[in-house]
Amino acid sequence: MEGEAESPRRRGRTAVLVAVILTAVIVGVSAFSVGRLSTLADPMPVSTSAEAGFARDMQVHHDQGVQLGLLIRDRSIDEAVRLLGYDIVTTQGQQSGQMFGWLSVWGLSQAPPEASMTWMTLPGSTDGTHDNAGAHQPGDPMPGLATDAQMASLTAASGVEADRIFLTLMIAHHEGAIDMAEAVLDRTGNSVVRSFATAVVASQQSEIKLMTEMLAARA
Repeated sequence: MEGEAESPRRRGRTAVLVAVILTAVIVGVSAFSVGRLSTLADPMPVSTSAEAGFARDMQVHHDQGVQLGLLIRDRSIDEAVRLLGYDIVTTQGQQSGQMFGWLSVWGLSQAPPEASMTWMTLPGSTDGTHDNAGAHQPGDPMPGLATDAQMASLTAASGVEADRIFLTLMIAHHEGAIDMAEAVLDRTGNSVVRSFATAVVASQQSEIKLMTEMLAARA
């Protein structure tokens, strides 16, 4: 029967998704453990530092990722898409809380003293600046952040249409997060931040590959 023929493929796709999620969790836990062990060895960042700016802006970025994951959870009937959305909600929610904790430990305000993205205009260590720094100006929208209209489009959708919108938005969202993580890696020697940002790049690159394949399968 047709359902029986499709079942092994579905199980295969789910197994791949679970493997990617487990990899992301392992990378994230490792980075968190290293960060906790090395906190005392790192100097405290100041409020206008790249570390503090990254912590504040990436919280906002991750919080929207959580929102996108919750939206697709309630709109998709696809097990693989719902599982991916759940993983994004839990992972990015935890990481957002972790960055909130950094600012508390550093004795810094959660509220930014300057416009968002300002830290990305600071000089970097690669040829004096991060490759993408010139594309960002203080106060600009964060890279990959979905617009109000895009969020409304996902909110109004359901089923396969919602899956396509979610995957498209989340691929761009992850690409933006990687841009931010690479920018802070070019601007910090803080071992906690470096471990975290390295984990973000690795895990989100893996999820982008998966989501690109999922989107192609639902075209």
